[in-house]
Amino acid sequence: MSYDLSQLGWDELFASSFRPYDRSDTVPGRVLRADRGVSTVLTADGVTRAGLGGNALLEAARDPSLLPCSGDWAVLRNWPDRRVTLELVLPRRTTLIRRTADKDSSGQVLAANMDTVAVVEPIFPEPNDARVERLLALAWESGADPVLVLTKSDTTRDPAAIARQLAALAPDVPVIPVSVPTGAGLDQLRELVTPGRTLALLGRSGAGKSTLANALAGTSVMPVQTIRDADGKGRHTTAFRQLVTVAGGGSVIDTPGIRGVGLLDTDSGLDRAFADVIELAGHCRFDNCRHESEPECAVQAALADGSLTQRRLASWRKLHREVAVESRRRSVRMATAPRRRQH
Repeated sequence: MSYDLSQLGWDELFASSFRPYDRSDTVPGRVLRADRGVSTVLTADGVTRAGLGGNALLEAARDPSLLPCSGDWAVLRNWPDRRVTLELVLPRRTTLIRRTADKDSSGQVLAANMDTVAVVEPIFPEPNDARVERLLALAWESGADPVLVLTKSDTTRDPAAIARQLAALAPDVPVIPVSVPTGAGLDQLRELVTPGRTLALLGRSGAGKSTLANALAGTSVMPVQTIRDADGKGRHTTAFRQLVTVAGGGSVIDTPGIRGVGLLDTDSGLDRAFADVIELAGHCRFDNCRHESEPECAVQAALADGSLTQRRLASWRKLHREVAVESRRRSVRMATAPRRRQH
């Protein structure tokens, strides 16, 4: 069975990256899933499993974030003994990456080469504003286009009103209320999963990501567990990252349910997620305004007239402090790395 890789996003950019490695024993493929050094990969000839080899091993030893991940395009090598190895991960166009909790604060790649990141937040029992802001910052940082998807819209009488409220937390981001049982909002999501395009789903456990993936794929491809009705919470229904192909072209990447999301040491995504606060700060009298008691502070003026809430300002400050701390950690790591190599 042959497969048209262009349906999954293979284009001239990736093809040009592959050309230096194009030999009689190599083929390109897209990683569907990666498990402890073994990747499930879709090639033009079908699905195969490949262990790490060649440059992929060297790159992973240098930087774990370069390990193959769902959505990656890779170079596969076919050996005479019928082994298949993943030799190299091609340069990523977009990368959804979060900071891990280890002392080195390294990055964990959740998905790669997606065109859109859907921040999935359930309406029931109620959306968490701080979590939405944090996940949107992560989505913006990926380089892909974010959308905010509000699942379980059938559990409230006026999902459009809730969508309007959350739109204030998501400047320039489409907000889509969705209900899989009723089908509401699914057509809007399907427009993001057309041939050649990839949608990544990002959210907490029990948010409905796997249910959405199944609905978009048109079949049950991801495990789904029943969520307790009392609090809307549930166990991690997806413990791994997996790319799911969609009939007619396109793909969806379902990521594991996330309890905590750490931001890396860059604030570009954070600035996009809080574009309203950044715009206000630009109108302050002083460039170094701390938005506390300085005269002619546009941020304080917005707090006074109610166009900006104390909660949102506090959330912006908290995330900026987190990014600043990580930036200092990175500086220390870079300064000490040469000394560690010398030893």
